[in-house]
Amino acid sequence: MSRKIRCAIYTRKSSDDGLDQEFNSLDAQHQACAAYIASQRGEGWHLLPTRYDDGGLSGGTLERPALQRLLAEVEAGRIDMIVVYKIDRLTRSLADFAKLVERLEAAGCSFVSVTQAFNTSSSMGRLTLNVLLSFAQFEREVTAERIRDKIAASKKRGLWMGGLAPLGYDAHPDPKVRSLVINEGERQTIETLFTLYAELGSLRAVEQEAARRGLRSKRHVFSTGREQGGGPLSRGQIHHILRNPVYLGQIRHKGEVFDGQHAGLIDEGLWERVQARLQAASVRPRSCGGRTEDKPGRGTLAPLTGKFRDPTGDRLTPSHARKSARRFRYYVSNRLLAGSDPSGWRLPAGRFEGAVADVIADHLEQAAGRHALLTIPDAGTGAEPGAQARALATRLRAGEAELLAALVAEGQLGTDSITIRLEVKYLAEALGLEASLLAPALSQVTATFENRRRGVEARIVAGKMHPAADPALLRGLAKGHRWAAALKAGASLCEIARQERVTEAYIRPRIKLAFLSPSIQSAILEGRQPVDLTLERLVRLRLPLAWPAQERLLGFEVP
Repeated sequence: MSRKIRCAIYTRKSSDDGLDQEFNSLDAQHQACAAYIASQRGEGWHLLPTRYDDGGLSGGTLERPALQRLLAEVEAGRIDMIVVYKIDRLTRSLADFAKLVERLEAAGCSFVSVTQAFNTSSSMGRLTLNVLLSFAQFEREVTAERIRDKIAASKKRGLWMGGLAPLGYDAHPDPKVRSLVINEGERQTIETLFTLYAELGSLRAVEQEAARRGLRSKRHVFSTGREQGGGPLSRGQIHHILRNPVYLGQIRHKGEVFDGQHAGLIDEGLWERVQARLQAASVRPRSCGGRTEDKPGRGTLAPLTGKFRDPTGDRLTPSHARKSARRFRYYVSNRLLAGSDPSGWRLPAGRFEGAVADVIADHLEQAAGRHALLTIPDAGTGAEPGAQARALATRLRAGEAELLAALVAEGQLGTDSITIRLEVKYLAEALGLEASLLAPALSQVTATFENRRRGVEARIVAGKMHPAADPALLRGLAKGHRWAAALKAGASLCEIARQERVTEAYIRPRIKLAFLSPSIQSAILEGRQPVDLTLERLVRLRLPLAWPAQERLLGFEVP
């Protein structure tokens, strides 16, 4: 007499379609499995009365109520065999299948597919199962990719691909039309929120004013009768509304924005003003505890917020990173905030602001020197405008962030140039003149611009180069001379290393800085060295003994 094998049938259907019928897909699967078990009665198979049905649930996860009840019964030792119509009814994931097999083998349970002639009680059955399951997972992943590609292509055409309609809009009454229509009753709420933020510049203030005016979030009523929304607007909801390009008549998809097929609620000028204020607020320091990498005097706010665009036309947005207690500010292409892009720009904020300030300062000083500040030079004005222009240049180089923010109207970066348009009205007031008297060429400046790599750091070179000593090079040169003097006095390398608390390997490549040519050392002291000459590069290079050869190797002009 064969031993009794207790069998349980598991059925599953991915969608809810047809489950309300008197005889549905789950019933058909169960009937086929029951007939198969009956045909194996001679082998001792016996059908347990409990049904395990999961309707409307995907096979991509094991978190299914009926499946979890089934596995609990298996681990309790009350089931010997699981019978399914097809293996993908149990799972479509190869990783989940491995977990299931491990749990079933630990409990001494097997499973069999009615329409696929194998079971897991043999090695050949397990091999066949793995192959079939791999194809099931492949089919599921390809289907998911097709759906994602269809959604992406539809959004590029500006179609609304479903979900809850945002405040101010409703889904088109024709379900075949993938678009939004304006909800006139909610239009005023959106316009008010944007106008309030453009005036107040504070989410908290907008939230309080919105509550005072009785503005409410969008109310949704679902087919089940459940209601959602209709309450006071929170700061998070207001921020989401202010950042949502749907109100400009656009559709966003994975960090990219496309022209939508619906009408916008906000004009572009108001949208730009709100985005600029949001960006400025996002980089406002929340505390005074952290240090920044900026030079002293450079503002900790972002004075160039919303003013510059990279060579592709993408706006540069303030960003920051932290390392220990230090906070590093950057201006990055807006698309980098949504993901990586090799063409995106990432500029150290302090150096970029300093470069822009230097370019404007040079422009003002040169215009003053050529007496080109005014449209028609007037002897009656004397030297006053020129003196004022030089004073402005001095303040810019000192790092007055508020002055820089007020002077710059907008800017454009090229692959090797920078163009800056100045605020004529503010410039005229700073020079003590009428705006109509300023020379037209004074309002715009174009200079060379390059973002170079110096070891692991970036160095911005814009306009005319000004001598700038490198602190690391100066320290290295001083140490090299000190150690060379100690060697001449009779100290050994080991003694010097012990006194400096470093290794001999650290001292050897650095002591050679004392033997650089006099012209190279003078250039380092005065800050006239080539931009790519760093202490790290000097330490790694094998320097020739001949001074002219050193100068040629390091990029100095040799007669």
